[in-house]
Amino acid sequence: MPKHIGIAAVSPEGSAFCYKLIGRRASEIDTPERRPLITLHNRPFSSYVEALARNDWPTVARMLAESARVLHEAGADFAVLPDNVAHHALPMIEGGSPIPWLNMIDLVAEAIVAAGCKKVGLVGTKYVTNGSTYQTVLGLKGLPLLVPPDDEADAIDRIIFTEAVFGRVRAASRLAVAQSIERLAHRGCDALILGTTEGSLLFTIEESPLPVFDPVELLADRAIAFALQDPSAP
Repeated sequence: MPKHIGIAAVSPEGSAFCYKLIGRRASEIDTPERRPLITLHNRPFSSYVEALARNDWPTVARMLAESARVLHEAGADFAVLPDNVAHHALPMIEGGSPIPWLNMIDLVAEAIVAAGCKKVGLVGTKYVTNGSTYQTVLGLKGLPLLVPPDDEADAIDRIIFTEAVFGRVRAASRLAVAQSIERLAHRGCDALILGTTEGSLLFTIEESPLPVFDPVELLADRAIAFALQDPSAP
């Protein structure tokens, strides 16, 4: 039997994107009996936004812990968190979680190292670009991480919180993001981390001048692989 996948949702658009990716991959499994169950739990997105505005990480952690409990009670064997910002609070609750978590940030770091990248760009909300979500794990691996300058970071943050999380992004906003990525390429980046779950609304991978690491894509792939893993395997 495949493992039951639990999704701890934060933003509706980003979590729906993750669910869609995992569901699509599950439907591609030839044997119906090996297609994993998927359960999603969310609190209102505004609860997370309000906690983040107060820099209240213990509250973010408590909400993630609640999702873990609900998912466990629903039968999930492990949890995934398709949100870059909230991963900052994940270490606070992993030890007491009733089910294990797949860490999306670690998956991105593994993929970047495997690809042999030397300098990586990052776009996302200011919680991500100004925080330690990716900076710490990549720094420990000796990988320089570049982010947009403050004015561009402010603009991208506004685009994500006022447009992308509602499922719509204006053409002018998409152009601004594309230009910021171009400048990261000119600064010597050889790859880009799409550090927002709503990133697919901001630009397409085909439009990027840099190879793109999409954390949610990597998370969906690993979730399916983990769900199908033989528990008797070493």
